[in-house]
Amino acid sequence: MAKHKIRDFILDLARGFSVVGLLVGTLFFAFSLTPSLVPRPFGIQGLISGLSFTAGYAVGFFFRWLWIYVELPVPRRRNELILKSLAALACAVVVVTFLWQATEWQNTLRGIMGMEPIGGMPTVAIGLMTLLIFTALLVVARLFKYTFFFLSSRLQRFVPAHVSHVVGVLVAAMLFWSLIDGVIFSLALRAADNSYQQVDALIQDDLARPEDPLKTGSSASLIPWAELGRQGRNFISSGPSAAEIADFTGAPALEPIRVYVGLNAADTAHERARLALEELKRVGGFERSVLLLVTPTGTGWVDPAAQDTVEYLHRGDIATVTAQYSYLPSALSLIVEGEYGAEMARALFEKVYGYWTGLPRDARPALYLHGLSLGALNSDRSFDVYDIIQDPFHGALWSGPPFRSETWRKATQERDPDSPAWLPRFRDGAVVRFMNQTGGLNDGAGPWGTFRIAYLQYASDPVTFFDTHAFFREPEWMLPPRGPDVSPDLRWYPIVTMLQLAADMAVGSTPPGYGHTFAAEHYIDAWHALTEPEGWSAEDLERLKALFSR
Repeated sequence: MAKHKIRDFILDLARGFSVVGLLVGTLFFAFSLTPSLVPRPFGIQGLISGLSFTAGYAVGFFFRWLWIYVELPVPRRRNELILKSLAALACAVVVVTFLWQATEWQNTLRGIMGMEPIGGMPTVAIGLMTLLIFTALLVVARLFKYTFFFLSSRLQRFVPAHVSHVVGVLVAAMLFWSLIDGVIFSLALRAADNSYQQVDALIQDDLARPEDPLKTGSSASLIPWAELGRQGRNFISSGPSAAEIADFTGAPALEPIRVYVGLNAADTAHERARLALEELKRVGGFERSVLLLVTPTGTGWVDPAAQDTVEYLHRGDIATVTAQYSYLPSALSLIVEGEYGAEMARALFEKVYGYWTGLPRDARPALYLHGLSLGALNSDRSFDVYDIIQDPFHGALWSGPPFRSETWRKATQERDPDSPAWLPRFRDGAVVRFMNQTGGLNDGAGPWGTFRIAYLQYASDPVTFFDTHAFFREPEWMLPPRGPDVSPDLRWYPIVTMLQLAADMAVGSTPPGYGHTFAAEHYIDAWHALTEPEGWSAEDLERLKALFSR
């Protein structure tokens, strides 16, 4: 009996294909081969193509069903066969044309970003991945249909047919969602959580505990070396020394102060924030000219390109404090621990800012905020402008702000009409300014005030320019003129473009200066314009950029 049921299921699966769905799916498959924001490996291309083909099939199937349901005229059998044959021929021509151009599209984008060209697109492998993904999702859809029919038929004994259909769909959806979210998704996240937790606890053999008592993690520190976490130990052990800075600048320099509190240093965000403040006071952080409050990414990572450059610019006369809130990558952290990052950022800001405001104005350091990616989002959420308006800190540099960032979104939407979405100009740059590879922070029509917010972003960054509305409309950043690092061959297609942008966020493999990888030379320009360190000529800045480019 079981064998017969499996056979009937397979036969039903094979003969139940929608021709219209297959035709629309084929078009979506072709569209998925077009370039997006960043170059992608064939594995990601296969995933996008599989999801695009499945989405196209679903669209075609739905509109075919809707056409019949509202009893619109259907072509005669002979005419229908001719129309389907012509449509299939047109789709085949489109697919062949797009496959032929796919490699050139990817190489054009790679050329813009200074990457080596690829030899060719593995069309067979992409086709097999597309078929595999489509088959798997189609099986899930058919299982959902059988579950719905089973529930609906049982309910019809007690309620009218229309009611049974509605209840059947809702119950089936709840069952499938419970299985996916409560079992499959939870098990995968638990496995990832355990894996990243073990990596975070791993102490590398090449990192020795610091002997300097002014270093976090030393024997004199309030935070043990083992409780800094992997990213914290890397952060404390890296960076330029006073001797290296002095050797480059030819002038005396101080040893930069870095304070890091790991996730395991205390149980709550407020306890970790208190530890950070006490450690910062212990090492003399408030006695420096500049105090930098950094919100790290999901894993607790702080970008060396941002941190090392600002320490050079201020000749070591700077203290940096940060606290870890997760050991998961930013994407997983945003899904699983979305509030943890904002909670930690708020707690640390309140502690540091509260102590800072209690110091005499002429004897306290200039206070700046910084965050990259998810760190930029949580740094933005760390304070309320109404709480600081009486005594504002000096500014913030947020690089690669995620598309969910409220301040970034408001400034972009309300930008001056003659500025593009990928490099906005907001209210003449009095407070908020944007920059990319070509600059922008010094382009304001008026003076930049004493409270400054700077965004460093690239037009090719999918984390910043992902848009859920791309499902049904063209994003503004695709309109001409386009950013210098965006492919001229990029086109908008409904549904497909959103899938491409979502996949782009998972790729992340671009050279510095493109996508979501930020170059040290651009950080140098950003920090110099934002914090205005003294004694740096244009020639000195170029020498510093050359140092980091090596």
